[in-house]
Amino acid sequence: MLDADKQDAKLLEEAARAAGALILAHRGRPYRKWDKGGGAPVTEADLEADALLRQQLMGARPSYGWISEECADDSSRLAEAPVFIVDPLDGTAGFIRGKNDFTVSLAVARGGAPSAACIFNPTLDEMFIAVRGGGATLNGAAISVSAQATLSGCRMLGSRTMFEHPAWPERWPEMMLSNPSSIAYRMALVAAGRSDAMLALSSKNDWDIAAGHLLVTEAGGRASTHDGGELRYNLTDSVKPSIMCAGRRLYDLIHARVASIKLPRAGSQ
Repeated sequence: MLDADKQDAKLLEEAARAAGALILAHRGRPYRKWDKGGGAPVTEADLEADALLRQQLMGARPSYGWISEECADDSSRLAEAPVFIVDPLDGTAGFIRGKNDFTVSLAVARGGAPSAACIFNPTLDEMFIAVRGGGATLNGAAISVSAQATLSGCRMLGSRTMFEHPAWPERWPEMMLSNPSSIAYRMALVAAGRSDAMLALSSKNDWDIAAGHLLVTEAGGRASTHDGGELRYNLTDSVKPSIMCAGRRLYDLIHARVASIKLPRAGSQ
């Protein structure tokens, strides 16, 4: 664990709290929202939070690169060793519907791997923090993935439609399914042991999963693409084909069921 990573985590936490307060302020008044393409919603809260985060984070670390869901990608980030990976409002659809499952998701990546991470649910005041080699916490208390070792009865995060699709060669056992709006929040819940696993067989971007990836691994779990592929960040292409994470024993059971699936290349969903 580097002192720089600990300092980065503290910076991410402070910025996430500020962005969370800004987002919550929009819930008490009318705000603009629109479709930015492909059925993906965006609101003025997303854009204002992104601007605030860029000001705070880049103001403190001007030499870092930047990649965010709400900014046009700048390939200059590829030349930077540390890079901020930012989703200012993950789970916008949930935010619009008045749900409490959206987050601010922030990470720093060094050498292609996340080194500091923060996922903040402002509605529930849940602050998840991870530092590479330093463990993961929720509101300051250490967290770890669950010891669940069977699919039957596990708390699985993902689409019911996907799990109940008739094309599966073997039906999934009975599981407790839920599907929070924020991908980052799903991963944080797995890291905290409040859910046992999550699976999404649709493409995700760096900003969807980088912070959750570090949280899960620092909490003792595993995260990868559905076929076991390593997750690397700040590459030319930020899109990953899928994401799954769980405690180590449950991870192997899920991997055995999904590793052979061939997914089409698609934009982030």
